[in-house]
Amino acid sequence: MSEHPVEKTDEQWRAELTPQEFRVLRRAGTEAPFTGEFTDHFAEGVYSCRACGAELFRSRTKFASHCGWPSFYSPLAADRVRHLSDTSIPGRPRTEVRCASCGSHLGHVFEGEGYDTPTDQRYCINSVCLDFTSSRED
Repeated sequence: MSEHPVEKTDEQWRAELTPQEFRVLRRAGTEAPFTGEFTDHFAEGVYSCRACGAELFRSRTKFASHCGWPSFYSPLAADRVRHLSDTSIPGRPRTEVRCASCGSHLGHVFEGEGYDTPTDQRYCINSVCLDFTSSRED
């Protein structure tokens, strides 16, 4: 049994993603702050994983954190993302966020920063990891 419902080789991912998308989604890179298409985007709809299309976040949970990347206070559902320990920066442990469907890196989640949100969490997600579908939310 595979670890994720969507499994592809690096060659397949490289054929489907741009070099920047591959670097961020498949190699846990980060796009430069304040450069992503969804940083200041607040239309109604759903944000999906650019690699596999899994729906990840609703626009109603997006907020202006002014950190340079799109920020959400909650995923669409708990089973849409996976949380992994990230100790890649010595002395600064973080929690990495990955797509539960394909295992792609999305960004990190931070807690206790004092944002006025229902969860006090900030899912800091790279724009390059997301696609957006406009919709009217209830």
